Amino acid sequence: MTTHTTAVTLIAVLYFLWRYLNKTDNPKIKNLPQIPGIPLFGNLLQFGSSHARVAGGLVKRYGPVFQVRLGNRRIVFANSFDSVRYLWINNQSALISRPTLYTFHTVVSSSQGFTIGTSPWDESCKQRRKAAATALNRPAVQSYMPIIDLESTLSLSELLSDGRNGEVDIDPVAYFQRFALNTSLALNYGTRIDGKVDDKLLQEICDTERAISNFRSTSNNWQDYIPLLRWLPGKSSDADEWRVRRDRYLTLLLDKLKAQIKAGTDRPCISGNILKDPEAKLNENEIKSICLTMVSAGLDTVPGNLIMGIGYISSPHGQEIQNQAYEEIMKVYPDGDAWERCLVEEKVAYVTAFVREVLRFFTVIPICLPRTSIKDIKYRDAVIPAGTTFYMNALAANYDPTHFKSPQEFSVERYLLNPEGSGTPHYAYGAGSRMCAGSHLANRELYTAFVRLFLAFHIDPPRETKDQAILDALDCNAVPTSLTTDPKPFKCGFRARNEGLLREWTKESEERTSGLRDESKLQ
Repeated sequence: MTTHTTAVTLIAVLYFLWRYLNKTDNPKIKNLPQIPGIPLFGNLLQFGSSHARVAGGLVKRYGPVFQVRLGNRRIVFANSFDSVRYLWINNQSALISRPTLYTFHTVVSSSQGFTIGTSPWDESCKQRRKAAATALNRPAVQSYMPIIDLESTLSLSELLSDGRNGEVDIDPVAYFQRFALNTSLALNYGTRIDGKVDDKLLQEICDTERAISNFRSTSNNWQDYIPLLRWLPGKSSDADEWRVRRDRYLTLLLDKLKAQIKAGTDRPCISGNILKDPEAKLNENEIKSICLTMVSAGLDTVPGNLIMGIGYISSPHGQEIQNQAYEEIMKVYPDGDAWERCLVEEKVAYVTAFVREVLRFFTVIPICLPRTSIKDIKYRDAVIPAGTTFYMNALAANYDPTHFKSPQEFSVERYLLNPEGSGTPHYAYGAGSRMCAGSHLANRELYTAFVRLFLAFHIDPPRETKDQAILDALDCNAVPTSLTTDPKPFKCGFRARNEGLLREWTKESEERTSGLRDESKLQ
């Protein structure tokens, strides 16, 4: 073979290799703005570790909806409040499925299956979501309030003792991770981790779920977009290691529940009700999926919002907010029974508005779990074909200046005085047909915890400047590429408004919920 022929052959091979590596799963969508990218990577390098911030910054030039290439995947980004409402709510029947991503669906989920939220839409997903929705509707959630009573009481009681009534600044993260996790465990398995915040199993579950949450992220796993990277062992090995660690405690929890059912010592819970129902239509793998969902989802939204809400309360503006909140609680409950009444009703409009603003302002899931369309969707002059992947930039939508006045400001009043709060108040829980099924439970957890925090404490700024909370919705995240916000450590002081009264409240709650304390230890 001549040198000329060899050169031509090499060029041809390289050309076809480049074309193969540079192709996308779907062709370019006509009449929809496209962000210019580079071969192989598309826009991955441009978007870097902050997809929400970069995509939001492109709106002025390209409009609220545009297409990008992340490796070999074509993605449609929605970045404004109205565009999300149009695509996710007006077209929710078309935008009901999920794409499968290599790292999470193939490696991490190979043994326990998918969570409900990450499952593509099929009959099994429909049945699992229906079961979860029934278990998490308003009447059901009200029956779970004794659990929230117990867990919030224990967290606040330990904040008082560990912080020595405000003498020592403490980091609230572990206390409210336990609050959220134990609530989920009690709902799903009828059990809880009855230990301090440094309990080894508690830390193992929190650490593992945090790591696995990163594998669900749209920005943390480049091998999802560039197949060549799957040949590199590092990321897949890490994912497999975390999968094995998760399998251990999920198996432990489910086996304990089955043993309790057999012995007749189980407490009412979601998975137990399904396991004991002879007419249940869910198989073993589908029950595992619900278990996965309850454990992982319990650590997604609630602790991040609780922790960052506390961080904001400890700021100079937060001092004004907590004083106003306390006054509003006292107006609604002049007889001093708010500690108990917040378990059965939600009547303090100021606290409800505060919770909504925390959810909007911090948007702890900046880019929601992706959707896949099952029908064509018409958007302006473009027809977006079925099978297209959509990303909701929830952070950009929640900070959309065409919908929210002064979105960069934390304002409780926006949900008290302005119709911004009517209808869909924010996209912290997603939107449409696959929005978070546990949103009502999460709202009740947040409302109850904040009412009790406002009642119990003056939350003071830390003594050391270095311990102040970072209050930017993205900069506060310790892992910028994670799916959900993992708050950077900070500290504040928890000084009782009335220590004697607080101890009286906590004692009454503990007596009221003593039957929920788990005497048997998980090993």
